Amino acid sequence: MEIETKNGIVSKAKKLINTAKEYWTEPPKGSYIPYKEVASLSGAGFGVYWLLYLSGAIVLDASSFLVGASIGLKPTDLYKMLVIANLVGIPIGIFRSWYYDNHNLKGGKFLPFIRRTGLPIFLITAVFVWLPYENMTYITKAVVVWFMYMLMNIFLCFFNESYTYFQQIITPNAQERANVMSISQVIYSLAPTITNAVVPAIAKMTWGLDNIWTYRIIYPIFTAIGLVLCIIFFARVKERLILPKKKREPVRMFDAIREVAKNKYFWIIQAAAWVVFLESGYGVIFGWSFFYSHGGEYAGTMGVANTIIGNAALWSMLACPFAIKFMGKRNMLITANAINMLILIVLYFTYRNLIAICVLWYLNTFVNTFWNIVQHQISADMRDYHQWKTGVRVDGLFGPLGLIGTVIGFFTGAFYPTIYEKMGLHEDYSVLYDDTLRNNLFEVLIICSIFGALFNLIPFCFYDLTENKHKAYVDVLRIRAVFENRALGLLEDGELKEAMGAVMQAKALYGKEKESVNKRDDKSTRKTVKERNLAIERASIIMEDLNKFSTEAGKARLLQAEKDVADGPMYYYDNLSDEIAAARSLPKGNASEKEIRSDAFRNIKIKKRSAALIRKYGKENIHEPVEAVKEEIMNREATSFADSLRIRKELRAWMKSASVYADVVKPYTNARELIVQAEYYTHYEELEARYLELLSAE
Repeated sequence: MEIETKNGIVSKAKKLINTAKEYWTEPPKGSYIPYKEVASLSGAGFGVYWLLYLSGAIVLDASSFLVGASIGLKPTDLYKMLVIANLVGIPIGIFRSWYYDNHNLKGGKFLPFIRRTGLPIFLITAVFVWLPYENMTYITKAVVVWFMYMLMNIFLCFFNESYTYFQQIITPNAQERANVMSISQVIYSLAPTITNAVVPAIAKMTWGLDNIWTYRIIYPIFTAIGLVLCIIFFARVKERLILPKKKREPVRMFDAIREVAKNKYFWIIQAAAWVVFLESGYGVIFGWSFFYSHGGEYAGTMGVANTIIGNAALWSMLACPFAIKFMGKRNMLITANAINMLILIVLYFTYRNLIAICVLWYLNTFVNTFWNIVQHQISADMRDYHQWKTGVRVDGLFGPLGLIGTVIGFFTGAFYPTIYEKMGLHEDYSVLYDDTLRNNLFEVLIICSIFGALFNLIPFCFYDLTENKHKAYVDVLRIRAVFENRALGLLEDGELKEAMGAVMQAKALYGKEKESVNKRDDKSTRKTVKERNLAIERASIIMEDLNKFSTEAGKARLLQAEKDVADGPMYYYDNLSDEIAAARSLPKGNASEKEIRSDAFRNIKIKKRSAALIRKYGKENIHEPVEAVKEEIMNREATSFADSLRIRKELRAWMKSASVYADVVKPYTNARELIVQAEYYTHYEELEARYLELLSAE
C-alpha cells in the first residue's frame, strides 16, 4: 500500500513537470499566459509587495509604529495632516487618472509606470527613515513627515495603482486571471510573510518597534531588494487588452466621467469602499496586544505569530480559483464578510487572550485573502463591462469619481483618531500598557468593526455581473475588434478563429430553451446541461450585439445618424422642440421601444450642449484644433518665469478650444462612428467564409 502511494505521488510529480515543460513558452489551448510568464509575474509581485509593504507603512495614522510610536505624532494631528494631504492629492489624483488613459509612453498602458517609479520610492523611503527627527521640534517633525509623505505618494500611487490595473489586464479570460493571480500570490505573499517575521525579530535584537533606529536599518535593505526584483521580472511580462489595432484615441476626462457615472457596478464597488474604514478599526488589536499587553513581555514573539498567521493566506490563495468557479465572485464577497462578522463577534469575548487573538487572526487572514483577490477580479470585470457598454476602454478615469470616497474620508477618517484620544491615547503611546484603558479601547473598536463588516456586505447584494455575463461581454469585445481590424487590414487568423468560434456557437444556440438540471442524472450529464445553459445565456448577448443594427431600435439609430451626418459637423441646433416632441411621443411598451426612446433623449441632450456652446462662443470662433500648434507650444523653450506662465496659458487655451470643438461636433462624430460601425458589420459573411476556410485547411 505504501509503495502504491509513493508510486502515485511520483507519477503525479512527473506529470506536473511534463505539463510545466509543455506549456513553459506556449500557453495551453484557450489560455493566454505561458507558465514562464506566470513565474515572472510571481517574481515581479514579490518585488512589488516587498517594496510596498515597507514604503506603504509610512502613513499618517496612529496605527503605524513608525510614524506614530517611533516619531511620536498625536493621532488627531496625524488625521489633520492626512486631510490636508488628501486635499492636495485630489488634483494630483485626477491628473494621474487622466494620464493612465492618455499617455504615449512605450511599453504598455501600466508597465511604464511600474518600471519608472520603483527607484524614487526606494530613495524617498531611505531618506525618510534617516532624517534626524530626534533633533526636531514637534511642529518641524509634523511638517517634515507630511512633506515626505506627499512626495512618497506621488510615486507610490502611480506604482501601486499601475500594478493593480496591470493584474487586471494580464489576460482577458476571467478564470485564467483568477488562476494566475492565485498562483503568483502564493509566491509573492512570502514578501509580507518574511517581513512580518523578520522585522519584529530585528526589532527585538535592536531598539524595538517604537524606535526610529530600527527602521533605519531595516528599510533601506528591504526596499533595495524589492527594487532589484521589480527591475528583473517586470522586463519579462506583458499586458493583454482587447482593443482594435488602430491608434488609440485620447479619452476626454469629462466624457469618461459622465459615462462612468452611469456604471452601476462602479457605484456598488464604491459604496462598499466608503464603509470599509469602519470595518478596519480592529486592525490595531493584534500588534498592540503583543507590544503592550502583559507589559510587552511577548513583543519579541510577534514575528513568529505573524509568520504562522501569514500561512493562512497561502491556503486561501490556492483555494480561491476553485471557490470563484464554484460560488462566483459575488457570493464569495458576501460569504467572506458574513464570516468576518462572526470572527469579530468571537474576538469581542476573547481579545484578552493572545492565543485566541492569533487563532482568530489566522481565520481572519484566510477570509480576507479571498476578499483581496476577488475585489481585484470584480474591478477588472467592471472595466470590461464598461468597455462593452460604451465602446471606450477606460481604466484610470474611474479615478476622478472615486475621489468622492476621498472627500467622504475627510469625515470618516477622523472617527478612529477621535476615539483614540477620547479614550486617553495621545502622543504618548505608553498609556497602552494600562490594561483598563487598552481593553476599553479594544471593545469599542471591535463593536465598530462588526457594524462595518455588515455595511460592507450590503452593496454586494445588488451586484449581478455574473462570470457568464462577463465572458459574453469579452466575446463581444473580441468580435468587435475583429470587424475593426478587418477594416484596418490588420486582422490575424488567430484572433478571427477565436472570435468566430464564439459566434458560431452563439448562432447554434440562440433562441434555444434552457434545460432543467435533473439531480438524478450522473455528474457528467449534469455538467453538460449546465454548460449548455450558460452558453445559451451568452448566445443571447452575442447575437443581440451582432444583430443590433437590424432591430427597430438599431434602424432608428441609423436613420437619425444619417440625418445628423447630412447636417454637417457645425450644424446649429437652435430649435430642438420638434425633436423633443417626437421623442416624447415615442412608445415605451417593450424593451426595443424603450431603447429607441432613450437613444432619442440622449441625442437631444448632446445637441443641446452643442447649441449652447455655439451660442456662447459664436460659430466663427470655433475651429478644429491643429495638433501642430499644440506641439509647437509644448516644445517652446521658456527663457524666464514669465515666459513659462505665457506658455502654460497658451496651452490651456488650446486645450479649452479643442474641448469646445469636440463637444460642438459631437452629434456629428457620434453619428459618423455609428454609421461606420454598422458598415463594419455588413462584412460578417466575408469573415465567416474566411473562418470556414481556415478550419478546412487545418
